[in-house]
Amino acid sequence: MTDVRRAADQADFDSDAVTGLRADLALALRAAAHHGFSEGVCNHFSVDLGDGSGRFLLNPRGLLWSEVQTADIVMVDAVGRVLAGRHPVEPTAMFIHAAVHRVAGQTCVLHTHMPYATALSLTVDGALDTTLSQNAMRFHERIAIDRHYNGLALDASEGERIARAMGQAPVVFLGNHGVIVCGERVAHAYDDLYYLERACMAQVIAHSTMRPLQPSTPAIARHVRDQTLSDRQQSEWFFQALRRLL
Repeated sequence: MTDVRRAADQADFDSDAVTGLRADLALALRAAAHHGFSEGVCNHFSVDLGDGSGRFLLNPRGLLWSEVQTADIVMVDAVGRVLAGRHPVEPTAMFIHAAVHRVAGQTCVLHTHMPYATALSLTVDGALDTTLSQNAMRFHERIAIDRHYNGLALDASEGERIARAMGQAPVVFLGNHGVIVCGERVAHAYDDLYYLERACMAQVIAHSTMRPLQPSTPAIARHVRDQTLSDRQQSEWFFQALRRLL
């Protein structure tokens, strides 16, 4: 990489627009830790710069989500080279996130092993029932299921397989693994991540009662989804509230 290219990458990294994205991504990570979605120093959140360069921002290797600040976010290219930032990155993050950005065309990619969503990924159904709770209905016809767990994603082909399994869905349940939630904005993706886990929690608790469940109809689920997604201002307000809190 030339000195000119390095200087250009650093200038982009320090720009107001990218610094804002870094701040949003760091906030989403701290919020996820606050809500109990983190797992050690594993899993990653990323956001594409949106300039067609294939570069994206990613949380670094070895930090708890609760401690990540704007200055800790790293900028990488599509093949995993660190272009700017003071930390290294983890290979599995690169293989999954680079593929989801490139192959599935997603802007913000949040991958977690959060407890209740992961619990549903272990079941024969493999995912959330989007006709049960109101929170679940916002995800009606927005979920893909990847049932083919192949171990840790330690090569590009596995990341690309996961990305192809997503298709156009913004949410994918990874069998025996966890979930990926995507969005056009960090605030919107985080809002969906939060309500996905709340919906999964309600379903797991409902199942624990051993009583028959009472789903709604697909038509109602579709109606609630459209109502919820017609105005994402609530997502923005939630993210602003998290910024004040954290």
